[in-house]
Amino acid sequence: MNKYESIIIINPNLDEAGVKALEEKFTGLINENGKVENVTDMGKRKLAYEIKKNKEAYYIQFDFEAKPESITELERVYRITDDILKFIVIRKED
Repeated sequence: MNKYESIIIINPNLDEAGVKALEEKFTGLINENGKVENVTDMGKRKLAYEIKKNKEAYYIQFDFEAKPESITELERVYRITDDILKFIVIRKED
C-alpha cells in the first residue's frame, strides 16, 4: 500500500452538514480499500481564481494509505460528485 494525500475543493453554497456528509462519504470510500490516517478540514478559503463563478470554497485534505488500483475509483467518484469543484490526489514518497 502506498501513502497518498488528496485535497478536495467543495462548493461554498453547501451548508456545514453537507460538507461533513461529503467528508464522511469519502472517508468511508477510502477505508474500503485502505486506511485514512488524517482528515484536515481547512474551512472556507478564498480561491486563487474563480471556479464555476465561485470566489471561495471549502477545502478538505485526506492523508491515507491505499492500493494504487483504488485511486481510480476514488477519482471517478470525485468527478461525479456535483458539489466538488476541483480535486487532486498525490502519492507521497516514503
